[in-house]
Amino acid sequence: MNCAAPSPVPEVKLIDVARTRRDTPACEKVVHFNNAGASLMPNLVLDTCIEHLWLEARIGGYEAAEEAQARHEAIYRSIATLLHASPEEIALADSATRAWHLAFQGLQTPRGAKILTTRTSYASNFIAFLHRARKDGLEIDVAPCDDAGDLDLDAFEQRIDGRVALIALTHIPTNGGIINPAEAVGKIARKYGVPYLLDACQSAGQLPLDVTRIGCDMLSSTGRKFLRAPRGTGFLYVRRAFLDRLEPPMPDLHSATWTTPDDYRPHEGMRAFEMWESNLAMKLGLGAAVDYALDLGLDAIRGRIRDLADLLRRRLHALNGIRVRDTGTEQGGIVTFDIANVAASIVKSRLREQSMHITVSLPSHTLLDAMERNLPKMVRASVHYYNTEEEIDRFCEAVHAISSKDA
Repeated sequence: MNCAAPSPVPEVKLIDVARTRRDTPACEKVVHFNNAGASLMPNLVLDTCIEHLWLEARIGGYEAAEEAQARHEAIYRSIATLLHASPEEIALADSATRAWHLAFQGLQTPRGAKILTTRTSYASNFIAFLHRARKDGLEIDVAPCDDAGDLDLDAFEQRIDGRVALIALTHIPTNGGIINPAEAVGKIARKYGVPYLLDACQSAGQLPLDVTRIGCDMLSSTGRKFLRAPRGTGFLYVRRAFLDRLEPPMPDLHSATWTTPDDYRPHEGMRAFEMWESNLAMKLGLGAAVDYALDLGLDAIRGRIRDLADLLRRRLHALNGIRVRDTGTEQGGIVTFDIANVAASIVKSRLREQSMHITVSLPSHTLLDAMERNLPKMVRASVHYYNTEEEIDRFCEAVHAISSKDA
């Protein structure tokens, strides 16, 4: 009897950690666990930025932009590949906050409409909700979480009614470790035809993102975090069929044409959400960073970050006096904890003296979650694929020493 040959098992691509560390000379000097703040740039990204700045110095900014036009256009294609989108659905911005606001402020909503969100919303987003609530009479509806800290999807769906004009989700919150179920929320949004804005600030570069599978109409992100791009870079995706639902909130001569003394004509497409002046050197660096991540593979990046973060949580759990504050059944590369009787700012300072980088997560950054869980100021350690198991060992030894010294 002839048996069919078994289907080949897909090869699992692994991160070449040694290569990524060679590409990141700072790894020789620091243990950088502040990747959710700003990752270390690889040499390729830094060289790309500096090369263009030198070109501007030699021939002038406008002339350098003309010479870099093809490379500028390639950035849109790279980001589109990252998101499984079309280049025509991408706009570049100088931050994730700017990109997010371009979508949120551009969405026209009637007075009394509702924004449906979660308690892990980031402070900048929620402040914008409050601003629109004051200015436009919008109502903010916060869906609950279950006992594990996961978004209660049944309760979330039950909150959908005719007044919900926007679903706004932070994919990976700034603290707490959790990865919110963006794709499940997208299914609910599509089922009821509600616009869906996803803040992918911490997930772009950490997880594979497919906007079609997720089902979001809009997605915003930064470059400086897990994508390892320079500060001052970000981007916005808007689904092509949804674009006519948005009005660019800050038109200028780049995004519109002044046609008569009392009128102007907005440009078509996502470029209408951009402005004339921008830092092309940093944008080219963003493109280089996206290409670097694509070359490594987002599935491989996700696996490496997850393994390192899981190891860090286990090591911290084993230390006396350390309280790991992460929740949820699916967790990413952000690990938050506190040390009994030692302020998070002191922990940060003492680790910095040892060339170990973390940041302090304030309750006001995710106020609703902090109030619900009675969270203090916390230490936030966020790993990336270029970090190592040995760095985790050194880090935990340092944390243990700090906790023991002040016990």
